[in-house]
This record gives sequence, structure tokens and C-alpha cells, in this order.
Amino acid sequence: MLLELAVGSFRGDDAMPASFLLELRTAAESAKAVETSFRHEAAGQIAVLEQDRAFAFRRLNFMQMIADAIAPAESEDIAVASAFAALRTSLGWNADSEARSQVISHFAPVALAMFRDTNRNQSANIRVALADFEQWYSETRGSVFWTLFEQQMPDTPVVDF
Repeated sequence: MLLELAVGSFRGDDAMPASFLLELRTAAESAKAVETSFRHEAAGQIAVLEQDRAFAFRRLNFMQMIADAIAPAESEDIAVASAFAALRTSLGWNADSEARSQVISHFAPVALAMFRDTNRNQSANIRVALADFEQWYSETRGSVFWTLFEQQMPDTPVVDF
């Protein structure tokens, strides 16, 4: 008898109240909306973290290249010139323009701080100079300096001989 009652209710002999089904549907749709919202927020946060990571590694690699370029320099002038050459090379700047010259001249304090602090192991001056440069770039160009390193390389055609 108990089994017949249970089976009968699953067959639809006793219809569930429409209001109960509406409550379940509302709860399901609400859960779906919360999940979707969370996924969008998570995706946005992941994108921010991804960009922060990319910029951090670009900063590291670039500054390592600058450090390597100025390491053999015997004077501030040579160190700054070496840093400028490394900057131009890393960005693929074969020719100067007014905008590029501004970037290069505003990068000079970073190169000087690196050269002056090479033997003292005090990175505070370098950190401040780099932060000032990044802020100047952001304020004058409306973008982050590290986005310059996102240049897409053109496809090189494959040539068969």
C-alpha cells in the first residue's frame, strides 16, 4: 500500500501545487543568476590578476635588461646611453620621434638611479624613479608603459626553396 502511494505520486496522479513548482523555479533561476554573476566577477578579477602578473614580469625582464646594459658602464653618461639603447632595442624603436624622445628622457632618472645604486644594494631610489616614470607615462599617454611590450609581431611568410 505504501509503495502504491509513492508510485502514484510520481506518476502525476496527485499533481503538485503550482505555487510549489513556481517557488522551485524561482529558486533555481535565482541560483543560476547568482552563479552567473559570480562567474563574471571572477573572470574580471582573473583578468586583473593576469594583467598584473604580465606587467610584473615585463617590468622584471625589462629592468634586468637595463641592469645588464649599464653594468659595464664606467660613467653615468655611458650608463644612461646604454640604458637608452636597450630601451630602444626592446621596443623596436629604430627611429626617434618627439613622443619617443620624451619617453627616453623621462627614463633617464631610472637609469641614473640604477647606475648609482649598483654597488650600494639600495633599491629604494630605483623603485621611486621607476614609479615616477610609470606615473608620468600613464598621466601623459593615458595608458600603462608596459602595454608598449604588447606589440604584435607580423607574420613572417614561409618561403620554400
